[in-house]
Amino acid sequence: MFVTEYKIKQEICEIGRRLYAKGFAAANDGNITYRLNSKEILCTPTMVSKGFLKPEDICKVDYDGKQISGSRKRTSEVLLHLAVYKNRPDINAVVHCHPPHATAFAVAHEPIPKCVLPEVEVFLGEVPIAKYATPGDQRLPNTIIPYVKDCNTILLANHGTVSWGTTVELAYFNTEIIDAYCKILLLAKQLGRVNYFSEGHTKELMDFKKRIKIDDPRIHIKDCEVCGPSIFNEGYDDFVPEPYAFQRQAQEPTTYVDESACTCKTHDKSQVQVKNMDELVRIVTEKVMAALAETKA
Repeated sequence: MFVTEYKIKQEICEIGRRLYAKGFAAANDGNITYRLNSKEILCTPTMVSKGFLKPEDICKVDYDGKQISGSRKRTSEVLLHLAVYKNRPDINAVVHCHPPHATAFAVAHEPIPKCVLPEVEVFLGEVPIAKYATPGDQRLPNTIIPYVKDCNTILLANHGTVSWGTTVELAYFNTEIIDAYCKILLLAKQLGRVNYFSEGHTKELMDFKKRIKIDDPRIHIKDCEVCGPSIFNEGYDDFVPEPYAFQRQAQEPTTYVDESACTCKTHDKSQVQVKNMDELVRIVTEKVMAALAETKA
């Protein structure tokens, strides 16, 4: 369906408002682009809040980042967007911003856990962290190039996120998904732990992705351990963050009880595997004692 350039500018402004309303782009942070054709890209301007954009504010640049139209100066981070367009001919829109929960993972250099939420496995897949580079020149775009072909969302170490899609809204949705997921992970961690589902359950999700034609590099790796080490750990970059807050190797996947198949008279409906009960008791006791000490103080 034919969409006018002005209509796309309006959509960019709408997504800018959503970013600002969500707290993903404070003050003048963030930038949005859209590929018009093989020569022109629409681009948000620098030093304008994404929450108050107007269609006439949107600039136009070429594939070298040179501004070719617009009364306002284009964003200095357009080169980051161009790195996506030059390596993904199927992509038409890119969103870069600083969603707080996802950016917290980027600041901590904490890899995004896998095999926790089905929607994340299907719509995002693995999310790598690109090493830090000072924004504003080609050094930052160079950090994401190794990953672009195999994902749709990247954490930028000590910076924020960049995500892309076939439309501006889909690029934004990937940003929204990663921040919501990181928020859920942090809340679950406060409750005490994050439960993971099994390799078998994740492979079912990979089969589902194949059926609905959403690609995932894990689908193409023979005998891939889909919930194992990140596929981005080897052959992409020498920057390989190690998990600190979300270490899975010491935890078995949660056991789910199928009530219809259970032949026993009674069973624990919330069955969870605990490998070391003494350690669990010690941790809980320490937390209770610390809480009592605070109360007395």
